[in-house]
Amino acid sequence: MKAISPDKNAGLILLILSCVPGIGPARINAIITHFGCSSVLFDASAGDFLLVPGIGNALARQIADFLNHREKRSRAEQAALEQMEQIERFGGKLVTIIDPDYPALLKEIYDPPPCLFVRGTLPDPKHPAIAVVGTRHATAYGKQVAGEFSRKLAIQGFQIVSGLAYGIDSAAHEAAIQSGGKTVAVLASGVDTIYTDPKGRIWPKIIEQGALISEEWFGSELLPGKFPKRNRIISGITKGTLVIESDLKGGALITASYALEQNREVFAVPGNIYSRSSRGTNRLIQTGEAKAVLDVEDILVEFSCTSCNSTRSVPEKNMQLSVEEKQLLTALGEEPVHLDMLAQKTGFDIGVLLVLLFELELKKAVIQLPGQFFRKTF
Repeated sequence: MKAISPDKNAGLILLILSCVPGIGPARINAIITHFGCSSVLFDASAGDFLLVPGIGNALARQIADFLNHREKRSRAEQAALEQMEQIERFGGKLVTIIDPDYPALLKEIYDPPPCLFVRGTLPDPKHPAIAVVGTRHATAYGKQVAGEFSRKLAIQGFQIVSGLAYGIDSAAHEAAIQSGGKTVAVLASGVDTIYTDPKGRIWPKIIEQGALISEEWFGSELLPGKFPKRNRIISGITKGTLVIESDLKGGALITASYALEQNREVFAVPGNIYSRSSRGTNRLIQTGEAKAVLDVEDILVEFSCTSCNSTRSVPEKNMQLSVEEKQLLTALGEEPVHLDMLAQKTGFDIGVLLVLLFELELKKAVIQLPGQFFRKTF
């Protein structure tokens, strides 16, 4: 088989490798580290694969037999090509571990996904990302806390990462979206199947203001074992994990355990000692595995990074503003304000108000949120 250019077809090569039985992300990464991401590895012998760290005799023979078998390799290549077509059809992209825009933090974990299916834009490495996770059976308190922390963190320039599950995850994504921040949903399914949001209430906005990402193929079956795999990406792609409501067992605690293994920060919001939804978070704090946080400031002090607040615009004094624009900015704050309330505060006609708001948006002094809400960006 003619060698494939690694620049153009790295994704295809890695997808074909993922069809080989018995090898997962760690071994695939070891293989391409040894051979390079080139199709020359398709003609390698069992002895060649035996030189790859972590691959023994039996597995080396199994890999070579699969790749050297014309029919098996042909089927794998056809399946990989179909996935590439699906990515294009959905307006997404395949980001491989050798691509420059592959998340640097994710590369540091033990078994980073060789390929990420992405719809949207991956987290910006210039801004910190934090995971916000918790139970699907969230209480009103849990949803309120998730929304408040995510909103404040988004305003401070943090990118909010979660799993788009019901409960805490969805509350975190929604708050980030409403604050005009960036949010990333890591899925246990393919990025074509958003099973928790089939009507598209949230995920289209996530694509606009961030990304849907997964290591799972388009059309893949959703199985219980895929959720822990997904959780290692949530923690691996972020600088820290914030747990808001979790029982003693659950996906959020699995994410926290991955974060600890990956040497990332773990935070937990204390909860009612009589509530099952808080037993896991309280235990994380009790055992010293997580730092108790009562306010966003408790998280910010752990990240002494210059990128915090970087989403905020140039201070007002450096802008050329009219008297009316200054008056309008005085009526605005960091908390979103509805258009009708702005009209009451300023006395401006709605038509005039919309023109002023549009001008301030162009100057990046104001951001519009869903539902005709507005807030200042500094």
